[in-house]
Amino acid sequence: MRALMLRSSALCLVTVFGTFSASSRKVIAQAAAVSHRYYFRKTMHYQTEQRGHQNSPDYRLYFKTSDGKYISPFHDIPLIAETEQANDVPAKKSKKSESEVLYNMVVEVPRWSNAKMEIAIKEPLNPIKQDEKKGKLRYVANIFPHKGYIWNYGALPQTWEDPGQKDKETNCCGDNDPIDVCDIGTQVCSTGQVIQVKVLGILAMIDEGEMDWKVIAINAEDPDAKNLNSIEDVRKNRPGHLEATVEWFRKYKVPDGKPENKFGFNGEFKDKDFAVEIIKSTHEHWRALVQKQKNTGGIDCKNTLCCDSPFRCTTDEAREVVQSNFLPFLTSSCTVDKWHFV
Repeated sequence: MRALMLRSSALCLVTVFGTFSASSRKVIAQAAAVSHRYYFRKTMHYQTEQRGHQNSPDYRLYFKTSDGKYISPFHDIPLIAETEQANDVPAKKSKKSESEVLYNMVVEVPRWSNAKMEIAIKEPLNPIKQDEKKGKLRYVANIFPHKGYIWNYGALPQTWEDPGQKDKETNCCGDNDPIDVCDIGTQVCSTGQVIQVKVLGILAMIDEGEMDWKVIAINAEDPDAKNLNSIEDVRKNRPGHLEATVEWFRKYKVPDGKPENKFGFNGEFKDKDFAVEIIKSTHEHWRALVQKQKNTGGIDCKNTLCCDSPFRCTTDEAREVVQSNFLPFLTSSCTVDKWHFV
C-alpha cells in the first residue's frame, strides 16, 4: 500500500492509498541528508527529522508530511489508514467491516531494542523522545529469555486513554496516553516508522491502577498477515507468542523494583471486534480532547491538520517549534545487555 498526500477544499490533509509494484516499494527506503545537529529520514508516508543525539535527553524525532510540513504524530496522522478520496471528492463508504480496516501505527520502539521511546504528549508537535525517570533515561530490562521489547511497539494516532473515563469492566481509568499497539510481524521496524496494521485482538493490562490497553496487530505488509486474522490464528500459528506477551508485560518492571502488572479478564486476550470497539472509544476521547471539550491535563494538542480544533497552528508556527529545539548535548550511558531472571 502507498499513501499520497492530497489537500481537500477545506485545506486539510487526507491520505489516499494505492497499489505499487515491488520495485517501487524498494525505492522508498531510508533517506539521507545528514547535518551537524539533525538528519532527515523519509518513509513511505512521512518524513522524520532528528534533533539532538540518540540515547541522550536532548533527542527528539519530529514528523513531517511528504511535502516537508511539520505535523504531530499524535494528532495529525489519521487513525484509519484506508481511505478512498481523490480530486476533493468525499471518501466513499468502505465496503469492509470495521474489524477489517487497517490502522496507522506509529512505531516508537523497534523489536529487540531497550530504549523506552515514546510520543512526547506534553511537548508541542509531540515528537518522539526517550522517556526519563528521576533524571535518568529509561531502558526496559531484558527478562530472560528475551532481549528488550519482543515486538515492534508503538501507538495508534488520534487515540487517547482518558484518565477521567472509568472502564466498566476493570473499574480503572485511562493512563493519559495514546493506545499502545504491539506489531507481531517479522520485520524489525525503526523508530518513527508509520506502518499500516491489521488488528487481531487486545489485552487489558492494569499498570499501577491505570487502564493500559495493549492492541495486538500485524503489519499489513508482513508475509504472515494473510494467515493471521484473529487472536485464535495467532494462538494456532505462533505457539507461545501470546503467553510470552502476557508474561513480558507482567514482569518487565520487576527489575526496577516495581510489582508485577495485573490484567483484566484474567489475562485473557479479547478478540478483534472487542479491540475495535475499544479503539473507537479512545478515538472519540481523543476527538473531544483536540476540540477542547475535555481538560487537556498538560497534554499539548498543537496540530496543523485538524480542521475543527482550536489548537490548530499554522505551518510557520509549527516550523518555529522545531527550529527552537536546540537543546544542549548531554551524554548518557547505561548497560542494556544484562539478563534478569524473575
